[in-house]
Amino acid sequence: MTRPRSAPGGGRRLGVAPERLGKWLDGVAERHGSFDEVVPDDDGTLRLTCADSTTVGLRAPFGWTPAQPVLAGFTAAARADRTAAVLLVRRGRWAVGVFDGDRLRVSKVDARQVQGRTAAGGWSQQRFARRRGHQTDAVVSSASDTAARVLLPHLGDVAALFTGGDKGLVDEVLADRRLAGLAALRREPALDVGEPTKAVLLETPGQFRAVEVTIVEPADRR
Repeated sequence: MTRPRSAPGGGRRLGVAPERLGKWLDGVAERHGSFDEVVPDDDGTLRLTCADSTTVGLRAPFGWTPAQPVLAGFTAAARADRTAAVLLVRRGRWAVGVFDGDRLRVSKVDARQVQGRTAAGGWSQQRFARRRGHQTDAVVSSASDTAARVLLPHLGDVAALFTGGDKGLVDEVLADRRLAGLAALRREPALDVGEPTKAVLLETPGQFRAVEVTIVEPADRR
């Protein structure tokens, strides 16, 4: 389960692992009463209304098609293993991977030096800025090459691309024409990650597989 945060319009938002969703919903029903309404919205959200007027919005990470019984169908869709690509980029380091569910199929983590900031001014500062810019360009180019080499062979299996790190650098990497098919599968929101290490990459399924839950209780409306 991801850490709860305030939701726009009130209530809180969190991520629930698909394997725990049934138990989590049982807890909601115990605290707030039975689900009097279970309604799928056009935007893919499943909205539940409890006996005490608490509302719960559920969004499956890879989407779903409503079918009867609706709640059981949503839960089954959320738990189904999908293939996902992950691209993480920060200045000087990047990581890519393909996951089947939470199992890593293939990955590559790499780094390239980018000079740190300097306090020098004048021409020294300008030379530093040019050098740092060239180094950053090299990171984008290298990360694009890595993504093309590692991710594209699996593109036919990939249901979604999840990204994280420096958004500007990720955008530059995905602007590579070779990666257009991958960029078209990009999902938001971005993953909340630190430096793109192998350990960080292995933790990303906990975010991108989670069901996004928005819960608004009666007290939130007062």
